[in-house]
Amino acid sequence: MRFPRRRRSSCPPRSPRPPRSLAALLLAPLLTGCFASSGGDDGEKSGADDGSRLRVALAFPPAENLSPYGADATILSRLGVTEGLTALDANGAAAPALAASWRREDDRTWLFTLREAAFQDGTDVTPAAVAASLTRATEAEPAPAALAGVDLTAKTEGATGVRVTTAAPDPVLPLRLSSPSLAVLAPKAYGKKAAVDPVGTATGPFELTKATGTTVAELDRFDDYWGGRAQASGIEVRFVADGTARANALRTGQVDLAEAIPVAQAATLDAKTRRETATTRTTSLLLNTKSGVFKDPALRAAARAAVDTSALADGVYEGHADAGAGIYGPAVTWAAGKRVQPAGRAKAGDPGGASVTLATYDNRPELPEAAQVLKQQLEKAGFRVKLEVREYSRLESDALAGKFDAVVGARNSLLDTGDPVSVLAGDFTCDGGYNLALLCDKGVDTAVGAAQTVADTDLRQDAAMAAEARILGADAVVPLVHQRVITGVGAKVGGVLLDPYERTLVGTGTRR
Repeated sequence: MRFPRRRRSSCPPRSPRPPRSLAALLLAPLLTGCFASSGGDDGEKSGADDGSRLRVALAFPPAENLSPYGADATILSRLGVTEGLTALDANGAAAPALAASWRREDDRTWLFTLREAAFQDGTDVTPAAVAASLTRATEAEPAPAALAGVDLTAKTEGATGVRVTTAAPDPVLPLRLSSPSLAVLAPKAYGKKAAVDPVGTATGPFELTKATGTTVAELDRFDDYWGGRAQASGIEVRFVADGTARANALRTGQVDLAEAIPVAQAATLDAKTRRETATTRTTSLLLNTKSGVFKDPALRAAARAAVDTSALADGVYEGHADAGAGIYGPAVTWAAGKRVQPAGRAKAGDPGGASVTLATYDNRPELPEAAQVLKQQLEKAGFRVKLEVREYSRLESDALAGKFDAVVGARNSLLDTGDPVSVLAGDFTCDGGYNLALLCDKGVDTAVGAAQTVADTDLRQDAAMAAEARILGADAVVPLVHQRVITGVGAKVGGVLLDPYERTLVGTGTRR
């Protein structure tokens, strides 16, 4: 049993409970599909039950047992479970988190000074723990997208310092370390091999206490949080892939927050319960450049020429999106003025009835409809198209393995680091960890590599746009629409954290 190291609030301590591992929790029997009421009599329910527990419906169930190194990292950050050394502020700049401050010692070395904080298992956040956590992230396979093309080492420096050194100059390292996939966890989180257990081992205002398969999770308030005591006593989470079901749950009062409300359902919600946020998320058609039909640049060009993006923005998204202009959309305010026209594109070839498998997922309800429209557009151009729709957790591994000819997916271009170059390295270079297009192009790698070395913000943006032009020129990706995300927020709920990077949702001030 554990006893918290210190208290920063006047409220009484929670009852101690035995530690639980995520592996064990995922084998537990399935819970019912309903939320427990705030006045329920579940004797095993952890945390205070004072009626202020938030009920949240998320679109994406865990795909990797809530490992911080993949897509599940944002589940943990959006629920206020995990933190890194840094965070992103409203302007997309690096801001203090577990690190109170930092300074650059030379072009490859940064020294981060830690604040006084505790892990949820009651142990201190120490330089040794932070260095070990970052080291484990560098050893993950595949590497987290935030570390694509980056070789770093972390060492302790005195009682409060962590020195991070990169093999090559990395002028945006503080931004990189804000990535949800580089969250700092307690030593007990790391088992043998690649196992990582976030249950009771993070540092955020809410502690993950229960996860049942891919359906339900429970969180309790972490009263020792360095940033102050959260107003909500805990969070009950349901993973609901069906967008209509999420909207219905909000409308009928079953949930307090529902993410990714389908545009078709937006009008069914009271205007006071809708929040529309411009995001840096782009929905794209990614073409398998490694094998199959789209290994041929001429057929990739034919697919790109067949796409009518305005039909998607105005039709499928009902005006809640902008027609695709590039990898970076209007929410990246500097991109339009710096965009470079793609060069070196192949001439479109004749599809000649070539058969392709187009895949997408239904966690974002507009994607299957968009894919259906694309199917029609591609067939009109001369392709034969088989459409496959799955839940995201059942699609990702096959997509990364190149088992489809094309994938329709939605990607927040600044999610991983807030750095416009990093998403290019992770998604479109030979060693990229989230390279759904399986692109391996020497010219692209060179352009991205050059952009990674630029320190000046304005010049780095120019270099990013030059690299974007090379990627678009290869026809590895066809940007379809730039999204605005609709979040359902109960009428009595306040303090919800909405941002264009989609990293946050619940924080210390979120309440009902």
